Amino acid sequence: MSVFKSRPALRWLVPAAAAVVVIGGGAAAGTIAASADPTLPERSAAQLLVDVQNAKVEGLSGTIVQTADLGLPSLPGVTGGANGAELMKLVAGSNTARVWYAGEDKVRLAVLGTLGETDVIRNGSDVWLWRSSANSATHFTIPADAQKQRHTALPQGVPSTPQEAADAALAAIDPTTAVTTTGAAKVAGRDAYELVLTPRDTASLVGQVRLAIDAEQHIPLGVDVYAKDATSPAVRIAFQQVSFETPDAEQFTFNPPPGTKVETPSKTDIQKEQQEAIQEHEKALKRGPGGKPEAPEGTKVVGKGWTSVMVAKLPAGDAGKQDAKGAQQLEAISGALPKVNGAWGSGRLLQSALFSALLTDDGRVLVGAVAPEKLYEVAGQ
Repeated sequence: MSVFKSRPALRWLVPAAAAVVVIGGGAAAGTIAASADPTLPERSAAQLLVDVQNAKVEGLSGTIVQTADLGLPSLPGVTGGANGAELMKLVAGSNTARVWYAGEDKVRLAVLGTLGETDVIRNGSDVWLWRSSANSATHFTIPADAQKQRHTALPQGVPSTPQEAADAALAAIDPTTAVTTTGAAKVAGRDAYELVLTPRDTASLVGQVRLAIDAEQHIPLGVDVYAKDATSPAVRIAFQQVSFETPDAEQFTFNPPPGTKVETPSKTDIQKEQQEAIQEHEKALKRGPGGKPEAPEGTKVVGKGWTSVMVAKLPAGDAGKQDAKGAQQLEAISGALPKVNGAWGSGRLLQSALFSALLTDDGRVLVGAVAPEKLYEVAGQ
């Protein structure tokens, strides 16, 4: 099994790191503020996109905070207990992290939680994952031949540079998206331009995505995701404090504290991880700029753009029993959701400000940034 896929902490660290390295983590309310009297030279949306794609940052460090309020109902195992409280902060609360960057081979992300701190550290060929709550660490060495691959700098799914993550975000822009600007903004005390991405299809629950782009360094400093017709963001991610000075080398040196249990994955595990990353990169190159990723095995995507719906089958039989704890948690969550039915069948519905999810009684899961009616339509096809 993949070294990183088997670790729950990384299930949010990986996407969070992608946002952190490019956009920084979230900002407390008020960190991103539009300016009524812009003092920056006027730049079009097209010019800002070029700025971001051509940005080059030698180093940075900062404090990041992610805030969210998706309006989810109380869910067993998600909103209750110590671990539930930590998970709930991802969808209704705030998370703080620190990031340091000094080139492709020197990156550190520290996620701060009420139960402890989780760090991912890349220093040359060495990569460490440290969890203070368990007093445990995982250490592996990137093979010399893999270091030649630009896209294997960090664990699979984590961009190796701020620019790489920015490219990935901008690649999502397609004809289903209107791109405009709104003027100047302030993020962590820095002047920024604001780029606005708006779904052209009004059936999407997403109203707007606003990116604040540093006026001098040209990298995204913050992002606000608004639900349709909302006046405040459902998700906010931005730097709270940032410096573009290259961090000291000591920030990337990790020495396990006394008593730490250190795990070292086998060479086979590492090679498998690297090969998977290389294969994903090759697929991305074949898709080209703006290309859509393939649906995971066993799933399909119905529709395009902001109103697409992912449909997956829940594991059945022995495969569904392999993770008994996960199956029990899913059953508990499902049981807490309201029952729904129609010509498509019956099931349970989860609604939030930005997405809807339908768990059908025949073992399907449908998820999309759309109203429930769209999920029912797809379920009946």
